[in-house]
Parts: sequence; structure tokens; C-alpha cells
Amino acid sequence: MENIAVYTLTSALHDAAAIDASTKEFLKEAFPEGGFEMCGADYSDFGEHILDLIYVRTGGTEGIFVKLLPDLLKKGVSHFYLLTSGKSNSLAASMEILSYLTQNGLTGEILHGSGLAERINALEAAYRARVTLKGKRLGVLGKPSDWLIASGAAPSAIREKLGMELVDVPMDEVRAAIDAAENADSAEQTFDYVRARSKQVREAVPGAVKIYWGLHNLALDRKLDGLTLRCFDLLTSVGNTGCLALARLNAQGIPAACEGDVPALLSMMIANEITMSTGFMANPSRMDPATGKIVFAHCTVSLDCVDSYKLDTHFESGIGVGIKGHIPHWPVTIFKVAGDLSSVFIAEGKILRNLDEPNLCRTQIEVQLDDPLLIRDYFLTNPIGNHHIVIPGHWAAAFKAFFE
Repeated sequence: MENIAVYTLTSALHDAAAIDASTKEFLKEAFPEGGFEMCGADYSDFGEHILDLIYVRTGGTEGIFVKLLPDLLKKGVSHFYLLTSGKSNSLAASMEILSYLTQNGLTGEILHGSGLAERINALEAAYRARVTLKGKRLGVLGKPSDWLIASGAAPSAIREKLGMELVDVPMDEVRAAIDAAENADSAEQTFDYVRARSKQVREAVPGAVKIYWGLHNLALDRKLDGLTLRCFDLLTSVGNTGCLALARLNAQGIPAACEGDVPALLSMMIANEITMSTGFMANPSRMDPATGKIVFAHCTVSLDCVDSYKLDTHFESGIGVGIKGHIPHWPVTIFKVAGDLSSVFIAEGKILRNLDEPNLCRTQIEVQLDDPLLIRDYFLTNPIGNHHIVIPGHWAAAFKAFFE
């Protein structure tokens, strides 16, 4: 069964052959790549797809919809998407139907005009993410780092709104998992990760790999779908960093955030499910309100986000293993959600260049925002904490649909 289903409303007064021909033409425009199930006038499985659309093919269909509505409401649907063309009074009928819905305390949206395919794709991505996020278990490995004073989380809101559970894992359990881990890297993997800039880093690689296997095994044992690690504690307890471990976990489809930052992990989980790709969790390091340019940096980056990388020390401590990745000059979406899901930031831009500055975390990119005013209006006046997620591609429409 397809993720998107299309149902129809058609008046018997219209010529059936002409309407069928018009429908075929219109649906090619709305779904240029296909990917939908045509259910027609059979509403028996309405509400059972990721996204159900009602294609109002003609005028004179308002009464048909009113008769259908009680059965549709019994299926638990209260928000309706009305797909319309510019022919056969399709739009006029849809406007009457939408007015009727709002008068009766229900909601809906008319899908019409230019950008139709993009809007449908955004809705499908958002609804699919909402379904797939339910039941996910997010590990909080140690408490959030002490400096994350504005990056708390509300477990009840996360559970009620997204259906995900936070699982607290004490750092003692994390250290025990690391101590018990064995290096299961293949010869190819070991060679792959010895891309060190110095002898010091080469000597730290085995310990960083051991941390990875410890977290990997812990995620399996605890059935974690994502995790955030109070990673700075490892600097003193095991004398190494979690940067390489998080880079590998992210590349393997397990969202893994730094510093015990739960809002950042939530943002990564949502971004991964909507875009089906991995984001870069980073600090905004400097920005220019006049130009809309921001430098983002961090000492870890998912290995599937980069086209090349080297291993360096961790920036703040000068020990362990950090990742210096080179990220392609993608268009990007910058995203962050609050830990209680009360606010969200979404912006689009483009990566201009990768940097190699000694006074910043190892992976460094400069991003040009499409809207430079966001630096003053958001980053410098009302930010959602520090860390933000940089995701390849233009996804603002899908992220906005997720939070509608």
C-alpha cells in the first residue's frame, strides 16, 4: 500500500470520460513521480494511510461530502486535505466544503495551484515521520552537561506529542559498557579510522574505537533508537572522547548527540525521519547580521555527512580523537526544537565553504542564510539554546508541516 491515497468526489452531472481524462492529466502534475494509491470513490480504508487526500474533481459535490462525513469522522479523522484542480468548479466546491468543516469545528486545507507537488511531498514526509517516531526510545547517557542551562527537556510533552520515551542511563553504566567492550573493528575499518594528524591522535584511536563499541553495545542492550552522551565526563574517566563514537553511530542510523543535549537529540531524531538523512549538530561560532553568514563548528560529524575527513584532537581538551570533516557545499536547512516542543526554528541556506581555523572545533562550515534578518531576529535575540542541526537539502516546508 502506498503512503499516499487519493479519494475522489465527483458529480454525476459531469461527463465521466472527460472528467477521467482531466483527472489523469491533473494527477500527473500533482504526482510527477507517481507514488500514490488511487482509491476513487471507495472510502472504506480512509484514514489508514500516511496521507489521505480527497480530490474534489467537480462542482456539485458538497452534498456528497456531507453524507460521507459522519463515517469519516468515525475513523478518527478530523483534518481533511482537499485536492483541487482549476477545472470543472473543483476549487469552488472545495471552498464550500472547507467552510462547512470550519463551521462545524473541524479543520482542513485546500491543496491547489503552483507548488502543489512540493506541498504534498512535504505533508507526506511530515506525516511519515510522525508515524515512525512513535515508540522510539531515546537514551540520555548521563545528565546534560552543566553548561547547558537552557537545554532541558519535558519527558511528558515528548511522550504525549511525539510518542517517544526518554531513558535515563547513569554514567556508571556507560563506563562499564565501555570497559567491557572489545574492539570488533575489521582490518578495513581500523585502516579507515587511522587518518590521524599526529602520533598523539594515532595512539588515541584504539581507545576512541573502544568507546564506540561500548556505546554500540549499550544501545543494543537498552534497545535505544537514539542517544545523547555526557561526553565531557569521558575526558577524565577514560582519558578520551566520544567524538568518533558519535560520528560512527550517526552514520549507522542511530542519532547520537553530544553533551547530554536532549533538545538537540530530539531535533536530530525528527530531522532524520523527515529527511531520511543525517544532520550536523554544531555550535554557531560567529555570525554577521549584515550578510547573514554563520560559522558552525563541532568536533564530531556523522561520517555520511562528509566527503572526506581527518582525525585530530578534541578542540577544548587537546586530547582524544576529534573529527575534522569536509562537508560538501550543499543547500541546507538549519533546525532546532525546544525540549518541551513549545518552539521551533527552521531556516534555509547554503554552505559556502569549509574552514580550518585553530581556535574552533574541528569540523567548521560557513553557511549563508537565505534570510539574513534571522541572525538578529532569532540567533541574537531569541535562540533555542546553543546547538543547532544543519541538514542537507531544502526541507523547511516539511519541517513546518510536521509542526502544524
